Amino acid sequence: MSSVASPERDPRWHRWLWVSLAVLVADQLTKLVIVRELELFERIPVLPFFDIIRLHNPGAAFSFLAGASGWQTWLFSGIAVLVSGGIVWWLRQLPPQGQRVVALGLALVLGGALGNLVDRLMYGYVVDFLLFFIGDWSWPAFNVADSAITCGVVLLLYDGLVLEPRRR
Repeated sequence: MSSVASPERDPRWHRWLWVSLAVLVADQLTKLVIVRELELFERIPVLPFFDIIRLHNPGAAFSFLAGASGWQTWLFSGIAVLVSGGIVWWLRQLPPQGQRVVALGLALVLGGALGNLVDRLMYGYVVDFLLFFIGDWSWPAFNVADSAITCGVVLLLYDGLVLEPRRR
C-alpha cells in the first residue's frame, strides 16, 4: 500500500485569526460610535475631500441590490458565512513558510466579511461612514470592514501575480 505524503501545514495557522478579530473589533467599534453619535445621513466635514457620514446599505458593494425587498440580507449573509468558512479552510491548508502575504490577505478578508455580517444580522443593513468626494462626485461610502476586504484582496492579487511566480 503506497501513500502520498501530504504537504506540511502550519500548525500555528490560527494566529492569523487574531488579525481577523482585530479587524472585526475595530470595524464594530467604529460603527458603534457612528450609530451613537450621528443621525442617518448626518455629515461631518473632515477634509476638503473627505467626510464622516452615517449611511445604511442593505445591499452589497456599491449598494448592489440595495432596493430589493429584504431577501438580499439573507443572501449576502449566507455568502459571507460560506466565504468565511472557505477562508478558514484555506488558512489551515497553508504551509508554515512562504505564505505570509496570502495568510494576511485572507485574515483581512475574513475580518471584514465577519464585520459586515454582524451588521447584516443585527440591523439588516451595513453601516457605512467613510465618504471621499470631489465636488459633487463621491465614491460610495464604506467602512473599516470594506477597507480590510479591499486590502486583503490586493494582497492576495499581489501574491498570486508577483510573489507566486517568483516562488516557482
